Amino acid sequence: MILLSPDQLGFVTVRHLATFTTVPPGGRPHVVPVAFTWDAQHGHARITTRVTSVKARAIAAGGADGSPLRAALCQVDGRRWLTLEGTVTLSRDPRDVEVAVEAYARRYRALAENPERVVVHLTVDRVMGTVR
Repeated sequence: MILLSPDQLGFVTVRHLATFTTVPPGGRPHVVPVAFTWDAQHGHARITTRVTSVKARAIAAGGADGSPLRAALCQVDGRRWLTLEGTVTLSRDPRDVEVAVEAYARRYRALAENPERVVVHLTVDRVMGTVR
């Protein structure tokens, strides 16, 4: 499990957007802006999205060999940046979605009810950036 430094933890809890990049089996990168939350207890980032989104469909399909996709989440603020890289999984579990929505509300704002909402979990195994 990745533990972020106090500075890195502070950086991922301040209200910022990030880019989220997946590379599905076709090899074409899919890069989109996202809001995310960091779960320090489990060492992963959460992104809420619709089950029909391109990122959710790509993650559900997995890699060419059926393995989980790898992805990168990059947050930038001026000269400070942090990239969190690892494997991604998709959760449709109602309790998991509820926890993600609560975390999102603490960092950003309350979300409207959406029965198509799912949670992307990025299990981080590599951290890069200028925030130490």
